Amino acid sequence: MLNLILFGPPGAGKGTQSQKLIEKYQLVHISTGDLFRAHIKNQTELGKQVSSLIANGELVPDQITIAMLEEEIDKNPDAKGFVFDGFPRTIPQAEELDKFLESKGSEICGVIALDVDQDELLKRIAIRQKESGRADDEADKSKKRIDEYFNKIILVLPYYEAQQKLTKINGIGDIEDIFGQICGVMDQY
Repeated sequence: MLNLILFGPPGAGKGTQSQKLIEKYQLVHISTGDLFRAHIKNQTELGKQVSSLIANGELVPDQITIAMLEEEIDKNPDAKGFVFDGFPRTIPQAEELDKFLESKGSEICGVIALDVDQDELLKRIAIRQKESGRADDEADKSKKRIDEYFNKIILVLPYYEAQQKLTKINGIGDIEDIFGQICGVMDQY
């Protein structure tokens, strides 16, 4: 099973590149952000719990995120693999993901981190907010989410670097060129 974590700050291009990976490698995309938004839209119990956290740019507690992720993996027993987008965000989440995948006879094959500087991120998110109207892309919230990434979430990368699973790719440039670099890494798994 081919399991990949696509890592990067909000606006780095994870969603765009994930869609291309799904098409090429027939993987299932798991975006915690998309899952949270779906739960909020459908007014589920989980959606009610996470609505105010996401609206304020805060992280959802690990236990809720992990339970939701495990449920999503279990819904796709015949998947060739998964692209994890926006998860894990903490080392305990990474450890729990490893344990869960191991219980399924699988593992994370690799982590690709898209590097994009903060100025470019803010530009991209402003454009996306105009196009999609996502509440979490409003200027003050997006700045908070970017700061959260660079101050806390990025601390997960050494966990995967120690396992020799981390590859960093410049996330600024032509979408197809970036995708080609990602595929070059993917084809080694």
